[in-house]
Amino acid sequence: MTEKLSDEVRKSVLDPLKESGWTLLEDRDAISKTFKFADFTEAFAWMTRAALWAEKWDHHPEWANVYNRVDVTLTTHDVGGLSSLDAKLARKLDSL
Repeated sequence: MTEKLSDEVRKSVLDPLKESGWTLLEDRDAISKTFKFADFTEAFAWMTRAALWAEKWDHHPEWANVYNRVDVTLTTHDVGGLSSLDAKLARKLDSL
């Protein structure tokens, strides 16, 4: 079972994500990032690839798409905040 990130682990897990553009939300224990693409087709293709990984890992992002932009928020609802699954999915989304 996934657990909420401990205070001891948070910095080492979140700092590299912050360096790649993820931000910690102020109003909840979650991270977010905006991905920008050349056009809608590229954005939607990226979302399709991301959806396959999210389904494979049974960890689904909160996201919104407007034309060439995809806004993503990650948190683990089952634990009430950030978990290692969020960091794993964030790294995967960055690599797609």
